[in-house]
Amino acid sequence: MKHQYKPNGVCAREIEFSLSGDNTISEVMISGGCQGNSAGIARLVVGMKVDDVISRLENIKCGARTSSCPAQLAQALKNYRSSAS
Repeated sequence: MKHQYKPNGVCAREIEFSLSGDNTISEVMISGGCQGNSAGIARLVVGMKVDDVISRLENIKCGARTSSCPAQLAQALKNYRSSAS
């Protein structure tokens, strides 16, 4: 099942992700933003557990912005985790 998230305060317009049954990321797609960086982040997190991705990516900033696409992916996963409980 794909989950969608609308990021805030960054260039990306949408984050989609899918998880396997054991909360492992199986796919990530970031629309908008820096194409190469978004594709790189998406590939790097595949196979990782949700909690590991959140702990590594939350609080990353992009220049003078208060967030970043990686931090917004962490936020999307946090939102998923809290709604799944």
